[in-house]
Formats: sequence, structure tokens, C-alpha cells
Amino acid sequence: MTTNPDSRPYPTPLLFTLFFLALFALHAPLLRLPYFWDEAGYYIPAAHDLLTSGSLIPHSTLSNAHPPLVMAWLALAWKILGFTPLVTRTAMLLIAALALLGVFRLAQRVANTDVAIASTICTATYPVFFTQSSLAHLDLAAAAFTFWGLLAYVEGRRSATALWFSIAVLTKETAILAPLALLTWELAGTKFWDLGLAAKRRKNKAHGASRGSDEKNDQAPEGRKNPAALLFPLIPLALWYAYHYHRTGFFFGNPEFFRYNVQATLQPLRILLAFGMRIWQLLAYLNLYLFTLATLLAMFREPIADRERIALPTQFAFLSVILAYALAMAMVGGAVLARYMLPAIPLVIIIFVSTLRRRVQIWRGIVAIITAGFLAALFLNPPYGLSLEDTLAYRDYIQLHQNAETFLEARYPMARVLTAWPASDELTRPNLGYVTRPLHVVRIEDFTVQQLFVASDLRGKFDVALVFSTKYEPPHPLFERWETWQRWKTEFFGYHRDVPPAAAAQILGGQLVYQEHRPGQWVAVIELAQIEEARALSNAKMPGILANSGQSSGLTRQP
Repeated sequence: MTTNPDSRPYPTPLLFTLFFLALFALHAPLLRLPYFWDEAGYYIPAAHDLLTSGSLIPHSTLSNAHPPLVMAWLALAWKILGFTPLVTRTAMLLIAALALLGVFRLAQRVANTDVAIASTICTATYPVFFTQSSLAHLDLAAAAFTFWGLLAYVEGRRSATALWFSIAVLTKETAILAPLALLTWELAGTKFWDLGLAAKRRKNKAHGASRGSDEKNDQAPEGRKNPAALLFPLIPLALWYAYHYHRTGFFFGNPEFFRYNVQATLQPLRILLAFGMRIWQLLAYLNLYLFTLATLLAMFREPIADRERIALPTQFAFLSVILAYALAMAMVGGAVLARYMLPAIPLVIIIFVSTLRRRVQIWRGIVAIITAGFLAALFLNPPYGLSLEDTLAYRDYIQLHQNAETFLEARYPMARVLTAWPASDELTRPNLGYVTRPLHVVRIEDFTVQQLFVASDLRGKFDVALVFSTKYEPPHPLFERWETWQRWKTEFFGYHRDVPPAAAAQILGGQLVYQEHRPGQWVAVIELAQIEEARALSNAKMPGILANSGQSSGLTRQP
């Protein structure tokens, strides 16, 4: 495969530093936020266990069998700089900078510097990439090492290909999809490609035509026909699973994790629906549709002279990775999270940017409009459901819970609190950043009508309730009236409706003493009758002492 000579090489250390400083500046307001959702539920406890005990298998939470590389990286950062959210998020930003550098170098290698600059800016501003850049999850780190593995692959560096993909699978097990997809393309796709290219050459020779620039460029990647490098990452992954089995008795995580993410997902209709959702995440989610529409319209235009495309075999190699993620993530994963597609989305972006540059004179202006659309999606929630972690809605969630749990700890320090996960972890683990001391928690599954009625029968076991929205709910969601879709969401994807605060208070037999709202989200504290009665009795006995404190019991916040 040929490449365009690059007159602007940009030193790698300089680029990495610039990417990190830009990410750090943009994320500065977010770096001290407490830990969020899956961070709090698994990754931070697992990394903290590694820090304190040296064990690769977590003991303060059930093991999910994820490889330990990111947790080890965080434990190292905490060992050197201290256990704080600022250190955690800065450490993750270093990985995000490495990912952007990988996107830049990969796009520069398969296309040119103009495409690399535009692709890197689009990737950095795409909401899912932006928010994941400072969150302690595995997917962006796996994507970073995957990009470097792809770069080594297209350059034909076999040892580097094996090394980068091996690091990727020790970051997250699903990273094995990329080398296996490339291997499939090598064994099947390139054989048909070679036959087609040979036929085209014979036809050109018969008509006396010379080889065009596109044909010269459409050679298979130099890393092809090298199954050993692409199969090698299976070895460290197998060794990790063997070690995990030796320590826990399970290969693929605890039984509930395996049931939720594998056994419960292998249903034909669910796979079909999830595949459609994966295609949506690749081509349309959070204003990606702007890129897709612009690229489709550009395909109706003739290529501009002297602007070469990415070699078609390389595009098909990228496509093999993209499809592998779409198919595999449709079959496994209880939650259809967009972050699982992070290794694939920048590949789509690179191809789209290259196509726009090749066919449209004002391609930079179009890319600027798309980038503005990505930035808008960070702040403006769409008219459809989304995962809170995909936009700055996750910041709203954290701040809502910070405020409510600070109020709860100050007002009811000894109370038994009814709530659901992840607030149950937030209230019992002070190192997550929400409370200063553990509170006693009575946990329910969610805030559906059914769960709240069950809780109402157990009123003697809790004193107050912390209720909250467990998902983003748009004011007027698309397909709200499509009953079949609502049924599918409930059956296959765990969708449920949270009971609003006032109704929850009525079911539980208490009164709202605190509530706060953000767009599509809310949190509330409900005080039960026995606490009200106890306070009234105390006020009667000591009116001079408690009169002032009783005035705030009806606090309601709605900024």
C-alpha cells in the first residue's frame, strides 16, 4: 500500500503533549467530580483493591473478569500521587491523549496530514469520546491501543502489531475483535480483492490503459498474510482467563455478570434489535448523522483531481473491524452502551473525512459544521434516550447526587436509607467522594411502582428514602407511542419507568423534604412518618433547641 509523502511530520512527543494539554484544559471543570456509575460500581473499587492488597482479583466487589491493565495503571498513579478523583481523571486523560495520537498517526499514514488533523479534532469533540476521556472505564484505553495496533498493521510491522493488540486485550477482552477481524479479512477478503485487481489490470492492458493513481494506491496493507501477529494476542488473553479461573473458579466473571452480559443476550430478536442500535451508534448517534449525510451526498460528486482516496483494501480492513464490533456488541453486553464502540467510531470518522476531502472543495467548512454539531450534543440533550455517560448529562447526575447526599448525611446521619444502585454504593463507600462516612442502606432494585410497593410493606426497616431518575428521560421522546418498541425495550434492554418523586412519597407514606431537577433527571429525599413523629416529639420536649432545625425539613430545591 502506498502513502502520500508528508512534509509536516510533527514530532510525536510534541503532539502527545499538545493533545494532553488540550484535553486537560477542556476537562478542567470535571476533574474533581466524584466517581460515576460503573466507575463507582466496579473499576475504582477493583483498582483500589489492587493498590491496597496487590491483588489482580478484586475482593471488595465481585470480579467481572476484565483484564487488569487499566486498574494497574490507576493503582500506580494513586501510589505516586495519591488516591483522589483528580489523579484518576488525569491518568485517564493521558490514555485519551495516546488515543488521539493514535488516530492522528493512523489517519496520516493511510491518508494525509489534512485528513489526520480533521479526524483527530472530530474524534476529540465527539461526545462519547470526550466524556469517556476522563472517566475510569476500559473502552477508550482499549481503543487507544487498538489504533496503534492498526497503524502497525498497515505499516507491516509484525512484532509491533502483535504487541499493541496484546496490550489492547489486556486492557479489555473485547479488543480481540480487531485482530480477529483483520485476520478474517486477510484470509477471505483479500483473496477476492486480488482476483478483482488482476482482472482490472488485464482489462486495462487489453485497452492499452495505464495504471491510475487509485489502482496504484489500492494495494493490500503491508501487514497482510501474517496470521501469527494477529493470533498472538489470544495468548495473553488466554493466560489472563486461566489465572482468573485459578483464583475465582470462573473464566468469564461471576455468574450474574456472565448471565447478564452473555446468556441473557443471545436471543435472535434481541440480537437483531441490538445490531440496529449499534449501526445507529456508528452512523447517527449524537449528531453523527451529519457526517453520514454529508458523506453520502459527497459520493454523488466526482473526485477532485490529485486527491487520492484511502486505499480500498485499507478501507475494507477498517470495515472488517467496524462490522466485527457492531456484530459482536449486538450479541453480548447487557447494556447497549455507545462506549463499547469507541474502537470503531474513529475509523468511521477517518473514512468520512477522507471522502469529503476527496470530493468536496469546501470540505473543511463541512467538517467545522459537524464539529460544532458534536459540541452542541455535549450540552444539549437529544429528543431520544441516551446513556448519561455519553454527554455532560453525567456531570448533572453527579452534581445532583452530591447535593442530595450531602443534605442526607447532614440531616439524617444515623438514618436507615432506602435507595437503589448506584446510590447505594455512593452512600456506603466514602472513598467514592459523595459522603464523609458510611450510611446504613436498604437497597431495592429500582424505583418502579412494583419495587416501591414492596418497599412500602417494609417501612419499619428504613427511615428515609433517596429516590432518583436512573436514566435520562427526554420531555417528548421519539417512539413514545410505539407500543411494540416500548415492549421490546422492557423485555430485552431492561427499560423501566421511574416513579416521579411526589408519587414515590405517596406510595412510601412519607413527605418530600428535598428535590432537585436537571434536564431529564431528578433526585429527591423522602422522610417517613416515624421520623416526622420522632421530630415532633423532640420539638415538644425541647422546643428551644430544635425549633430552628425544624424549619429546613421542608426544603425543596429546583434550580
